[in-house]
Amino acid sequence: MIPNIIIAIDGFSSSGKSTMARQLAKTVGYRYVDSGAMYRAVALYALKNNLFIDSTPDVDAIVASLPDIKIDFKLMPDGSQHTLLNGQDVENEIRSFGVSNAVSPVAAIPEVRHAMVALQQALGKQKGIVMDGRDIGTTVFPDAELKLFVNATAENRAKRRFKELQEKGDNHSTFEQVLENVLSRDHIDMTRSESPLRRADDAIDIDNSNMTIDEQNSLLLELFNNKIKELTATK
Repeated sequence: MIPNIIIAIDGFSSSGKSTMARQLAKTVGYRYVDSGAMYRAVALYALKNNLFIDSTPDVDAIVASLPDIKIDFKLMPDGSQHTLLNGQDVENEIRSFGVSNAVSPVAAIPEVRHAMVALQQALGKQKGIVMDGRDIGTTVFPDAELKLFVNATAENRAKRRFKELQEKGDNHSTFEQVLENVLSRDHIDMTRSESPLRRADDAIDIDNSNMTIDEQNSLLLELFNNKIKELTATK
């Protein structure tokens, strides 16, 4: 019998890990969970409810609001997955540049991370899941059977993000602003006290700076198949 496993994909912002994780899950018939969308949903809630003081999160107010924040996912007819915040589809809103600027400081709040990690672990209890984020292989699923760490240069990641924003009709953000956002998020993600971004010791490094989508998908499927063969052989 082929075992179900947990696949943890970590990496820097805009490294393409969500695209990779989503496609791999679809190919192998696993459930995909975008952990970053959860933090974006919390950031969106905080923005909509004025839980920021200037551009700084009001930590006490956000922590007090956590019981009122319900996050779920809905599978769409085209196979994509949309994020629900308190029953409302917010998939487009959480991808906005404003949320991108707000998400890292919100995600650095320990109580927010504890709440999201508990939800992520509950989603992965049955295995057969692909989850991407910043601390999936280190904190959420330290015993995941397959761990990947995705990287690319900041400039390449900013180009991808800038193109994505333009395709969604955002003509206000400049490339320089997007690059600054990428570098700022990198710094916050790597230096926060709670579950900082780092490569798990047993994670496989993937630098996709110069890889095509097809090359990425082929590599991930190969790594998945190799892991399944390895686990099956040891049973």
